[in-house]
Amino acid sequence: MKKIIVFGNSGSGKSTFAKHLATKNQLAHLDLDTLAWSPTKPPTRLPLEVSKQQINAFMNENNAWVIEGCYSDLLALVSEPADTAIFLNLSIEQCIENAKNRPWEPHKYATKAAQDENLSMLIDWIEQYASRTDTFSLVAHQKLHDSFTGEKVLFTENQILT
Repeated sequence: MKKIIVFGNSGSGKSTFAKHLATKNQLAHLDLDTLAWSPTKPPTRLPLEVSKQQINAFMNENNAWVIEGCYSDLLALVSEPADTAIFLNLSIEQCIENAKNRPWEPHKYATKAAQDENLSMLIDWIEQYASRTDTFSLVAHQKLHDSFTGEKVLFTENQILT
């Protein structure tokens, strides 16, 4: 059974790529954005233990899966059972272009207009990827990739999905 993690910067195409893999390979799909945040204003990260319980429940319900997100702390929880790690390490420019062209994500925003209102904040976030040292950073993703013991795939360009 396939167990895949997909990670990279915001705008790198994680959700699109993971959805494609899930459909093509009949895998359950988990977007970590759906369980990492509390629904407060402004949103705050849930305690790691709460997210871990939800991730474990997902893995217990599904034998084959793809889990995606930019949360290296959450992905570290699933890296051992995963057999493949896919690091979407696109350029900042590509990530910004993808963010500008992203379709509406109804599981994150009430409307496409609400999503678009966050675009300038998202672009700022994307631009800081290489200089941050948090769980969402290039350094954290590179460490996750380097320490992964299964099959590793690294993409530095947008993927054409067929």
